[in-house]
Amino acid sequence: MVVGDVVTDVVARYRGPLSTATDTAAAIRTVPGGAGANAACWAARSGCSDVRLLARVGRDEAAWHGQRLRATGVRPLLIPDADAPTATVISLVDAATAERTFLTDSGAVHHMGPADWSPALLDGVAHLHLSGYLLFSDRSRRLAVLAKDAARRAGPTVSLDPASCGFLADLGVERFLAAAEGVDVLLPNADEAAYLTGLPEPADAAAKLSRVFPLVAVTLGPAGALVAAGGQVVATVAAPTARALDSTGAGDAFTGGFLAARLRGASPVRAAEAGCRAGALAVSVVGGRPPVRE
Repeated sequence: MVVGDVVTDVVARYRGPLSTATDTAAAIRTVPGGAGANAACWAARSGCSDVRLLARVGRDEAAWHGQRLRATGVRPLLIPDADAPTATVISLVDAATAERTFLTDSGAVHHMGPADWSPALLDGVAHLHLSGYLLFSDRSRRLAVLAKDAARRAGPTVSLDPASCGFLADLGVERFLAAAEGVDVLLPNADEAAYLTGLPEPADAAAKLSRVFPLVAVTLGPAGALVAAGGQVVATVAAPTARALDSTGAGDAFTGGFLAARLRGASPVRAAEAGCRAGALAVSVVGGRPPVRE
């Protein structure tokens, strides 16, 4: 079960530099995205047979997003919002490096709240994953904490992706850690881990975070991932070589692959290897979702 965000991504791949006050040629596509939705789709692609996603979307786009989620094997539990549009991200991707910069309108994501939750949503659920984008408004943060606490009482394990170093800086470390208390698995990238700990070296940051969270996997982009538990790094996992087109959603793919492997009984190290394989596939396609199997 994923509780998170569904986003309409407008991906613009350009060959730099951007030309100020005039035109820059780009290949532009509109694709479904969102950290939570992407992770759900990659979990399904990676072998989870029953993946559910709770999210809010603009009423006008609910049918399209539902169809795209079902096409990748996810059961959508979408709440149409009549007052807010679907979240939209403009992703500027440098075609030379595949690195991306986001312009984000959170839209209906931050309209999610406790009224959208029911303990019955956890029926048959073994694991709950929360998108960190929920933490960046008071209303959706209350929903995330409510869902997390319900899972802790009911039995499913809980994971959290911190989501955005930029938004984390606005939220602050103390409020993030308070909202994340009791999470079993933290899945930050290197920048997020550094911000949360004040330690620039990923291994040091991963080790420190694993004194707070039982299991931590820090993604390192093309360098792979670190796995930490009990206050120490227990493994460094290499990423497969990939021809990178677009890094959008690579961390979400890692999350989906990692969690799917853990739910099949894989060790944290084997799960990180599975996550890195999913991430390598993700950067080879445009957008944050796995290619749809016809």
